[in-house]
Amino acid sequence: MALIAMLSHRMRTLLTMLGIIIGITSVVSVVALGQGAQQKVIKDISAMGTNVIDVNPGKDWGDEDAASIQTLVRTDLEVLKAQVYVDSASPATGGSQLLRYRNVTANSSVNGVSEQYFRVKGYEIAEGIAFSTDDVKQQAQVVVIDQNTRKKFFATEDPIGKILFVGSLPCRIIGVTKEKDGPMGNSSNLEVWIPYSAAMNRLLGNSIFSSISVRVKDGISNQVAEQSITKLITQRHGRKDFYTNSSDSIMKTINKTTTTLKLMISAIAVISLIVGGIGVMNIMLVSVTERTHEIGIRMAVGARQEDIMQQFLIESVLVCLLGE
Repeated sequence: MALIAMLSHRMRTLLTMLGIIIGITSVVSVVALGQGAQQKVIKDISAMGTNVIDVNPGKDWGDEDAASIQTLVRTDLEVLKAQVYVDSASPATGGSQLLRYRNVTANSSVNGVSEQYFRVKGYEIAEGIAFSTDDVKQQAQVVVIDQNTRKKFFATEDPIGKILFVGSLPCRIIGVTKEKDGPMGNSSNLEVWIPYSAAMNRLLGNSIFSSISVRVKDGISNQVAEQSITKLITQRHGRKDFYTNSSDSIMKTINKTTTTLKLMISAIAVISLIVGGIGVMNIMLVSVTERTHEIGIRMAVGARQEDIMQQFLIESVLVCLLGE
């Protein structure tokens, strides 16, 4: 009987279903978009390395005395590399330098790193190769450039093998990194990487690192590794003149933030579903008013109020199920 009543008033049934259709579509779409955005952000951070711990000079972020602390040295790097929980490690030193190729010049961020840097930070080589352990030992004047640098200096030619002046140091280009996808990888800055030994001895003239990045082996807790690194470096320096920063904590923060946003957006979408339900209620109320003669006849032949209510509830449920 409920189906017959719905078929007899097709337009009313369609309009009733429309509110439910819009509500369900809104909820499903918003939840799917929220989950997709969350997975995209997690993927971008995972590509950067979610098990990376950075060791920086100073007591904490923004420490005014950080520049005067010169205790992160090569022996610290070698000791960290020897730890069983360390997959790879790389120092970082450098700064802004003028790049020059023929008559083209531009300022760039020059990073003195080890051969393991690209694994630590999750960079992939698009063209050529990365520098090797021998390059670091021999203070080789070689350089790996990013895509922005390639576009700036070598838009119409192959950069591999070309000589690029990094400051006053001529370096041979041996590799170009792939462009990182997502918000964590997009940058308008020019980035180049040279062996830290060449950067320190041939370009900068210093013997200390500005930071050391450690990639923790898979299956080992970042928190445990971070505690071990803190204890080890503190013992070596005789005091805690550094602080650590784990990308795992960034991942947890982003997960928490995206989950909160997804719940908020989902709650907004549920309002559409509630509005659709109210629409069904209103249409059924109008339907009751229109069908008073039918209701009166049913009650005259013995139908109870519960039977009439049951019929209209069945019609409402069928409309909602069809709308879903």
